Amino acid sequence: METKRLNKAISETGYCSRRGADKLIEAGRVRVNGKIPELGTKVSANDEITVNGKIITKKVEKIYIAFNKPVGVTCTTELHIKGNIIEYINYPERIFPIGRLDKPSEGLIFLTNDGDIVNKILRSKNSHQKEYIVTVNKTINNDFIQKMSNGIPILDTVTDNCKVEQINDTTFKIILTQGLNRQIRRMCEHLGYEVKALQRIRIMNITLENLQVGKYRSFTENELKELNKLIEGSSKTEEAL
Repeated sequence: METKRLNKAISETGYCSRRGADKLIEAGRVRVNGKIPELGTKVSANDEITVNGKIITKKVEKIYIAFNKPVGVTCTTELHIKGNIIEYINYPERIFPIGRLDKPSEGLIFLTNDGDIVNKILRSKNSHQKEYIVTVNKTINNDFIQKMSNGIPILDTVTDNCKVEQINDTTFKIILTQGLNRQIRRMCEHLGYEVKALQRIRIMNITLENLQVGKYRSFTENELKELNKLIEGSSKTEEAL
């Protein structure tokens, strides 16, 4: 009978990502046929997997959602945190966000129950594009655009070159392939600017289009097909460690 790694089997139930599954296993919260497993344990379809004593081997269809996150919603699955994204969406199946979007920011974020696609998208070295529209507190100029484009020293590194385009006196568009913590805000702060509004409008081939703030939609068949092509050569987290 076909076997697979325990973390993959858990992620395929929609319970959490592979990385989340590893944390559960390490914490001793997972049992396989009533026994405590090790990281890397292989399981088959006949094995019973439980988390905190509850069987999770329910098979669910893969879910892929594009959500236009409002300002004030926090991208966490921790339900005790007020304004968390899971309770806001209130989706009938267990899903989790791919990556993060700061609480003060708005715009596109993906949610899914597919642990494999999470790992492929999150690998920073895969260079997947994310596009933002940013408004700052004072007038920007060509010097600002050039410096933002050519790399800014933050977080003990220098940001990768990126495409930056001025929209008006205080607003610009930026396309990143990195995912550093609060990257755009930190880049602007380094140049003496404060971000007043930040909206993510595209992740790879999927855009906000006419999706209203606070609403979500499923990926179209063509979007998912194109997305899978874009991440086809991406390293999964466990393979790239």
